Amino acid sequence: MTDYSLYETLKAGCSGDWAAYVEHDFVRGLGDGTLPRASFEYYLRQDYLFLIHFARAHALAAFQAESLEDLRQSAKTVSAIIDGEMQLHVAYCAQWGITEDQMAATPEDPANMAYTRYVLERGLAGDGLDLAVALAPCIVGYAEVAAFLLSSPDTILDDNPYREWIETYADEDYQDVAWGHASHLDRLMAARGGPGRIAALSKTFHDATRLEIGFWQMGVDRVS
Repeated sequence: MTDYSLYETLKAGCSGDWAAYVEHDFVRGLGDGTLPRASFEYYLRQDYLFLIHFARAHALAAFQAESLEDLRQSAKTVSAIIDGEMQLHVAYCAQWGITEDQMAATPEDPANMAYTRYVLERGLAGDGLDLAVALAPCIVGYAEVAAFLLSSPDTILDDNPYREWIETYADEDYQDVAWGHASHLDRLMAARGGPGRIAALSKTFHDATRLEIGFWQMGVDRVS
C-alpha cells in the first residue's frame, strides 16, 4: 500500500480511539451477524440524513477549491452522493422494509447532528485541508472497517444479514475512493500546510474519530 503520510500521522495520534472506532461492538456485530436488527435499521435511517450533510460538506469543499481539478472533483463527488450513493442507499433500505419517506421523516439523532455539524464547522472555520481531514475518519475509516471485518476470524459471511453492507465497503471501487482521499490529504498538505498545522489537524481528526464512535454507539444504544 502507498505511504499516506498525513493520514497515517493523524491516525497514529489517536490510536486508542481509532481502534475503538474500527473494532467497535457495532462493527463486530455486523461481522458475526449478531447486531440487533433494530440497531442496524436505526443506523440506516440516520445514515440517510448523514449523506445529505455529507453532500453539503463536499459542496463546501468545491467552494473552497483553489484549483480547477479540485473544483471538478468536489462537484463530481456531490453529484455521486446525491444521484448515486443516496439512491443505492434507498434501494438497500427498501430490502429492510424502510422507505425513503420514512427516512426523510426520521428525527435526527443528537449523535448524527453533532458529527455532521462538526464537520461543516471545521470547513467553515478553516480551509479545504481542515474539511478533508474532518471527513477522513468517515471516508477512509469505512474502508478500514471493512478490511478489519474481512480479516477477523470472528466474521461470518455465510447467512450474515449484513454481508452486503460489509462487501460494499470492501469492494475495490470503494477502497479506491477511500485511499484516493488519503492521497488527497497529502496533496492538500503540500499546497496549504506545513508542520505548524499538524497539531490543529490532529485535533480535528481525533474529534471526528470520537464522533464516529458515537455514531456506532447511537445504534447500539437504540436497543440498550
